[in-house]
Amino acid sequence: MAENRIDRIVIVGGGTAGWMSAAMLARALGPGVAIRLVESEAIGTVGVGEASIPQLRNFNAFLGLDEDAFLRATEGTIKLGIEFVDWLRPGHRYMHAFGPVGRPLGVTPFHHYWLDARRRGTAGEDFWAWSANALAARAGRFGRTPPHPAQPGGEPLTWAFHFDAALYARHLRAYAESRGVERIEGRVTGVDQHGETGFLRAVTLEGDRRVEGDLFIDCSGFRGLLIEEALKTGYEDWRKWLPMDSAWAVPSRDDAPPVPYTRAWARDAGWQWRIPLQHRTGNGHVFSSAWTDKDAAVRVLMDNLEGEALAEPRLLTFTTGRRKASWNRNVVALGLAAGFMEPLESTSIHLVQSGLARLLALFPDKGFDPVLTAEFNRQTADEYACIRDFLVLHYKATEREDTPFWADRRAMEIPQTLAERMALFAGPGRVFSRDEDLFKEGSWVQVLLGQGVTPAASHPMTAVVADDQVDGWLDDLSRIAARTAAALPSHAAFLDRAETRLAG
Repeated sequence: MAENRIDRIVIVGGGTAGWMSAAMLARALGPGVAIRLVESEAIGTVGVGEASIPQLRNFNAFLGLDEDAFLRATEGTIKLGIEFVDWLRPGHRYMHAFGPVGRPLGVTPFHHYWLDARRRGTAGEDFWAWSANALAARAGRFGRTPPHPAQPGGEPLTWAFHFDAALYARHLRAYAESRGVERIEGRVTGVDQHGETGFLRAVTLEGDRRVEGDLFIDCSGFRGLLIEEALKTGYEDWRKWLPMDSAWAVPSRDDAPPVPYTRAWARDAGWQWRIPLQHRTGNGHVFSSAWTDKDAAVRVLMDNLEGEALAEPRLLTFTTGRRKASWNRNVVALGLAAGFMEPLESTSIHLVQSGLARLLALFPDKGFDPVLTAEFNRQTADEYACIRDFLVLHYKATEREDTPFWADRRAMEIPQTLAERMALFAGPGRVFSRDEDLFKEGSWVQVLLGQGVTPAASHPMTAVVADDQVDGWLDDLSRIAARTAAALPSHAAFLDRAETRLAG
């Protein structure tokens, strides 16, 4: 009924998570719902989420954002995948590329035919020779329209973005405010809860100001001001599988053209990222304080910069895991308030997006039916667990024992859900997505193979097609992928032609 409709939403915290929430809710709910966002300029944001995955394009499209304008406003570049260096062993590298690698033949996935041909010696060792995305990334090329309609899968390249998260938040703020979202400057000093139910009625700000709401979105970062400090929801700690708890971050100058992919180097007690933007390069070293100290970690970062540092490095600390419930009473936590997993596969911003989509699908009225809350929390927990397993795979499946950290990672006990997936692939080469999987079969295959998990057998249905026919088919697909990548403009030329560079 209309009188039971939620008509006041309060978002606590700005940054990427807060302004994504404000923009999406304003777009979806329209002017009938009052949305207010409370943030304080005195409180900084983490701002390290500068790499995304392709799903962000759907978010931007839902808002109606022009892609060139988005790239221009955020100093953005294109991302075709992530290159992992030294993860399997020192000197080894592979690409987790977006988009398809090859294509299935009938109902049998491509990797089974490649495995058979490799065992027969008629296919090369490079699985990514059949990925137009990977080949374009390596060559520093990008274009939105494939030059050859016969590209594997018949689709354009699949891409995401590198961007300045602070500039993205600013871009979204302008969008949200133009659609009626009210920004309130101030630091939250307390909350007003119903004496019996514990539901929030308002947040109080400095100067005895009061902001009332029906639904509260907690985007207050690691602190979890509403979901944890007020509601004592609890936290599920995953450091036994993902012990990285700190990161140094620093921007640098890079005079070379930006490459269209993220790079992640394995280091002695963690890993280092490199994210190219138009105006600078983002760098960071994620590490475990149990296996190295912060001074040694910052030296690793600064010694491996490829350009001049533009600021002093900044230390971030965190606990990998998630809230035991992301929706508690009338509070929904998003972003770092909901949980954190290291940015190895660029999932942080996506989890804000998926949380918002889930909230809209299960949007309540003022009665807050607990069935909706329970389903939201079930789906969220499953999605986090699937991402956790995907990240743990990068550490568990390794040949490295050259440092105590890597020897411990290789020997660690892993979640049963991941052990089952690895066994299913290591034996018969099978991999299947689960309901809340962010990363689908193609991503699992790439990382499993890249991390050295080679199936003992391939699908029996590969025997239905004659070997010479399979070999010819594989040759055709690899030539198409290579021609597609070679015919694309350079990434730098795309940025210029798309007029994405900021004036001045």
